[in-house]
Amino acid sequence: MEKYDYKNLTLDLDEEGYLKDFESWTEAVACAMADKEKIATECPLSEERLEILRFMRGYWQKFNAFPILRAVCKNVHQAKGCNYKQFPDPIVAWKIAGLPKPTPEVFAKIKYTP
Repeated sequence: MEKYDYKNLTLDLDEEGYLKDFESWTEAVACAMADKEKIATECPLSEERLEILRFMRGYWQKFNAFPILRAVCKNVHQAKGCNYKQFPDPIVAWKIAGLPKPTPEVFAKIKYTP
């Protein structure tokens, strides 16, 4: 288990940097995760980023799956490609959203390859 300290917050992460407790996620946790993943240094995160993260979490809770990337922007009423603009690597967005480590099958489908 890994600990990550950010301001007045300590995150409990697994050895690969995924949040250990799905229920412990808050917007402050998202800021800490974004800082750890070097996606953002400002907190709070932009509303556009938070909308994407909230949608991913809600989708995960309902379907126990990662949302189809093409559908994310449509569902959060943002411009096409918003997810790649806000989070160039979907795996990093997955981590910041506090979702558990994806299965190898999911990982293969959503892994960012430049």
